[in-house]
Amino acid sequence: MGTRGSALALAQTGLVARALEGLEPGLTVEVVPIRTSGDEAPSAAITEAKAAADGGALGDKSRFTKEIEDALLDGRVDLAVHSAKDVPGELPDGLAIVGVPERADPRDALCGAASIEDLPSGARIGTSSLRRRAQLAAVRPDLAVEDLRGNVDTRLRRLAEGRHHAVVLAMAGLERLGRAEDGFALPAQTMLPAAGQGCLALEGRAHDGFAEELAGRLTHRESLLQLTCERALVTALGATCRTPVAAHAEIHEDTLRLAAFAGLPDGSEWLRDELEGSIDDPAGLGTVVAERLMAAGVGSVLARAEKAAHLV
Repeated sequence: MGTRGSALALAQTGLVARALEGLEPGLTVEVVPIRTSGDEAPSAAITEAKAAADGGALGDKSRFTKEIEDALLDGRVDLAVHSAKDVPGELPDGLAIVGVPERADPRDALCGAASIEDLPSGARIGTSSLRRRAQLAAVRPDLAVEDLRGNVDTRLRRLAEGRHHAVVLAMAGLERLGRAEDGFALPAQTMLPAAGQGCLALEGRAHDGFAEELAGRLTHRESLLQLTCERALVTALGATCRTPVAAHAEIHEDTLRLAAFAGLPDGSEWLRDELEGSIDDPAGLGTVVAERLMAAGVGSVLARAEKAAHLV
């Protein structure tokens, strides 16, 4: 099973490996760390800025998955474990998402303060996410949102060193690393999460028999419905890692509700929409919300966000 080599990637892949071994007596899952373009030594900020300027793909989500997908396609690994929010809307021919385990907490976590309202005016907030930057700036334009990259431990260490008053991370990542006590979950009404945040996506070769069937046995139906809905939205919008887009689907009995956000990185302009739909057509709901946002002018906002992203 292929994965990135970060502490978080290995922790969540270990969870999946143990779950798969529990499903099939005698099965042993080998975890294969694979270095991706997104893990390379040059500054991610520089890499993304160059890709944005050149119109290339390096700045997009595929930089976290391409090398792992190559290993799937040439048979070096049988399954891959990704954070679902890192998986592009379109997969290479021959590959498919074959399993979605039960979703962890999809919300963002604020580390260093109990709430956004508690932060003093001018507080320095660290994040590498344009989505988080845009929403923070929209609700608290007085905050100084600063670029912060690195793994979870690196970001928390920089917080402890006093470089930032607070940092924003994914609650699911903190939980999987056993560090949930380091953060306070932010209400989705305040900070909509990224599409797929908290979900793991098991990717495999389509129609690959045993591996596909085994991964499918781990699938949690409600989590799959939520992920399908959220991915349909970002795919229909043509969103990339350089466009601040958020999506959060919730299930209430037989109804699916999707909330979506898109805006400029500086928070000066944004759109938000919510809509309920049938639980039987999650992709349809995501597409309809995307169409509503496009009709409201989100296409222009996202185009300007793409141009502005390399300056952030």
